[in-house]
Amino acid sequence: MPFNINILTLFPEMFPSMLGESLAGRALERGDWNYNAVNIRDFAKDVHKTVDDTPYGGGAGMVMRADIIEKALLSVPKQGRKIYLSPRGRVLNQALAKELSQEDTLTLLCGRYEGVDQRVLDAHEFEEVSIGDYVLSGGEPAALILMDACIRLLPGVMGNEDTADNESFGSNTNGLLEYPHYTRPAEWKSENGETYEVPEVLKNGNHAKIEQWRDEQSIEITKSVRPDLIKKDA
Repeated sequence: MPFNINILTLFPEMFPSMLGESLAGRALERGDWNYNAVNIRDFAKDVHKTVDDTPYGGGAGMVMRADIIEKALLSVPKQGRKIYLSPRGRVLNQALAKELSQEDTLTLLCGRYEGVDQRVLDAHEFEEVSIGDYVLSGGEPAALILMDACIRLLPGVMGNEDTADNESFGSNTNGLLEYPHYTRPAEWKSENGETYEVPEVLKNGNHAKIEQWRDEQSIEITKSVRPDLIKKDA
């Protein structure tokens, strides 16, 4: 059974966008997942297809209307787990991406303007998920990121089932950041005039020492840029 994603958006033409050029695009062609981009504006009744209005209590900007969003949502026969992309939500990480990838169906709500009327989130029990501590012009880019993070974890999408476990935040890296990677040539002279070499340990064929080096590098990089990922008892 494919992984199903419904997207409630004012810009359905943005999907699948960049996903069509990636592993996710090939998985879409194979039928590993599918998507249904629903244009919220189609459910507005006035001649101008208005989907927003001024906020109660005053303030800048406009708010997307609960009644119109609800009509768009109810047009989706199978909604599954409902997520509103929002900077105030639970932060998307690898564990959450893996959790979401194991669902049958996701429905993603992409806000615009100042956001959406809180009542539709409450009425239909939307979860809120954030992709980081910054604000975008709309939820569509965030939805694409969430989709990519989930789709690449579906069985068979990456080919080697162990790939995800060996990446940053994976089980084989103890949830830490990944070690550096190198390939040929062994010695490379940059246009800046400096010569850079592959670490000797990676060329000697001693797999135990290579694994030790990779573990050490992973720990040092994580300590440097994401110390919050280091377990207190490590």
